[in-house]
Amino acid sequence: METNGIVINIKNLKKSFGSAEVLKDINLQLGLGETLVTLGKSGSGKSVMLKCIVGLIKPDSGTVEVLGRNISELSYEELQYKRKKIGFVFQSGALYDSMSVRQNLEFPLIRNSKLNSDEIDNRVEEVLNDVGLIDAIDKMPSELSGGMRKRIGVARTIILNPEIMLWDEPTTGLDPETTREISHLIVRMQEKYKVSSIVVTHDMICARIVSDRIAVLKDGSYIKTGTYSELEKTEDEFVRSFFEEV
Repeated sequence: METNGIVINIKNLKKSFGSAEVLKDINLQLGLGETLVTLGKSGSGKSVMLKCIVGLIKPDSGTVEVLGRNISELSYEELQYKRKKIGFVFQSGALYDSMSVRQNLEFPLIRNSKLNSDEIDNRVEEVLNDVGLIDAIDKMPSELSGGMRKRIGVARTIILNPEIMLWDEPTTGLDPETTREISHLIVRMQEKYKVSSIVVTHDMICARIVSDRIAVLKDGSYIKTGTYSELEKTEDEFVRSFFEEV
């Protein structure tokens, strides 16, 4: 369970790939029910940090505690159990192209729940209604627009009722109108499912709509944290550069 309302606690996290030091000294906390935006330029290490949180990448040093447990100290079985409590929304949506939308959503339930067929059908329809795509239930991923694929990816992630959501560039490649739609969807999912979320992005439209708090990453370290309105007024030139793009 979370400790003192903190569901993710990252301390002194460092990660290098060869001579490239990607994460230099990461310290970050995610509060219960909070939506934290991690803001940074492309290639700044934001996605590497997410992969450290779910145990896909092992840090060189430092600790990543998720729901009160150090990820690096978990056994394989314990890590797999912990991952069931974490939803990871990939940039592409990561749908199985050979499966229909219905089958994509059924798949995690069949593998990870004890629901019967009627309960699975009801749960699939519920999450599709959540993302506004019930009419796409029998379509193939190739028949969906980029924004629709993103929303189905969200539906597949929330279908297992995770406690934590990690969003990796959820609006990449989308036009401004669709970006707003996806951003408001993130807010609705937080409100309905009471999840705690980290949203990795460099999209300021998304950051403004979804964030309770923003942490700005530069050269492998967080240099500034605060609300959108607080950071918008900062005199730091690097931080201000993001707001000038809005």
